[in-house]
Amino acid sequence: MYGLGMLKGLGVTLKHFVVTYLEDLRWIGKRYDSPESLAVRQGSQARGAFTVQYPEVKLPVPEEFRFTPILLYEEGPNGERKDRCTSCGICAKVCPPQCIWIVRTTDPATGRPVPEPAEFYIDVDICMNCGLCAEFCPFDAIKMDHNYEMATWDRLSDKERLLKPLSYYAAIRPNNYAREEAARAEKEAAKAARQA
Repeated sequence: MYGLGMLKGLGVTLKHFVVTYLEDLRWIGKRYDSPESLAVRQGSQARGAFTVQYPEVKLPVPEEFRFTPILLYEEGPNGERKDRCTSCGICAKVCPPQCIWIVRTTDPATGRPVPEPAEFYIDVDICMNCGLCAEFCPFDAIKMDHNYEMATWDRLSDKERLLKPLSYYAAIRPNNYAREEAARAEKEAAKAARQA
């Protein structure tokens, strides 16, 4: 009578244990590798316990997944890079934990600022991955990355580590990229129509 609740709990555990092995036998040969098996094993019809064998097998991340910010640059026809960032500082101002530092480039002859960052730092230990910097960037220079495997010995991400080509962003977020490029083309067309 007193151990009946404990026996019922152990029965539930034993049931999940047996069902897990039966499911593994059902999916033998394609357990974790195919998108079909992942969808079934993670869906509402799943039975038993399911564990992905990370790091050999990684679950696909959704397009809207965000981790740390990255800086985008456009690739020229001859391989030259044109940073989208103009070091305006809006991202640093809207950042809640204040983890973004930008050093503007200055023209050595005149001492006037050049619209390109000399240095761009993000302290990834402080960054809370909120995405406000990407949302408020008027030049679409900052976007949120999908890469969550970033083990390093230092906590600061400098400009060279943060820079990614526009094609990388198009690969990880194809729907957002297409929508943004359509809006950019529409804006350019309206600007050309006003000037004509």
